[in-house]
Amino acid sequence: MSQAPGSELIGSEQSIALNATGFGLRTRTRGFRDGDTLDLGVHKLRFLETPHVHHWDSMMVVEETTGSLFPSDLYLQPGDQPAVTTENLAGEMLGAYRTFGIFAHEDPVRAVARRIEELKPAWVHAMHGATIAGEALPYTRALLEEQFAYRGGFFGRSIPAGPARVE
Repeated sequence: MSQAPGSELIGSEQSIALNATGFGLRTRTRGFRDGDTLDLGVHKLRFLETPHVHHWDSMMVVEETTGSLFPSDLYLQPGDQPAVTTENLAGEMLGAYRTFGIFAHEDPVRAVARRIEELKPAWVHAMHGATIAGEALPYTRALLEEQFAYRGGFFGRSIPAGPARVE
């Protein structure tokens, strides 16, 4: 931020209140809530709170003028990908989620997938992988219909249950 004196750190209101403050950032920060917008002139951002989809305080951004969704860790495609794809890699996406143990439960992700389905984004700019051009429906349907949450393993290894706790 020292190299961009006019800049602001933006994020979810929760993240700014806890994380930015925890790192000592108390100025030039701005938190947003679900549905809030930020007009940048040519572009307009709308924020979607997506709790427990990536982190408990996660948020996605929709750039409204282009219909672009920035979905955090949803819609990832493992491996080397081209810049833009129309290929359906939903199976690979779900396999990666199962292998890495990213999501503790499917319900929060499915709630967000239903919201995204209603948005019908023209572009999905995945954090990991290619930009998905046009219909992201196969990915969204896979999130809504198939299992992908943590199932006792992490990076392909079983994690044994700890000893039973007696209270």
